[in-house]
Amino acid sequence: MSLAAWLLVAVALVAANLPWLSDRLLFVFPAPGGGKRAWMRWTEWFLLYLLTGFFALGLEKKVRGEIYHQGWEFYAVTLCLFLVFALPGFIYRYELRHHLERRRG
Repeated sequence: MSLAAWLLVAVALVAANLPWLSDRLLFVFPAPGGGKRAWMRWTEWFLLYLLTGFFALGLEKKVRGEIYHQGWEFYAVTLCLFLVFALPGFIYRYELRHHLERRRG
């Protein structure tokens, strides 16, 4: 059980940061206009939240044998946690990357 929980946390950390680390739309298609806009990144982030949630449901079914009913509070907390997990990628995209590029050249 503990390994499954840590696996889920690792998957969520990676998934939450992917939209800010990739310039391709849905990680496959080149972005129109040469780059992704902020709303595209946020849409990808939300889709990855849903995908991570489905992964968590599957993991729960596999480990526990059933899926427990959750109220809206659970989903509000997981959405906020996924938002906190996305902070390193967000900071890299909009703050740190510009400082690193300025320092190089």
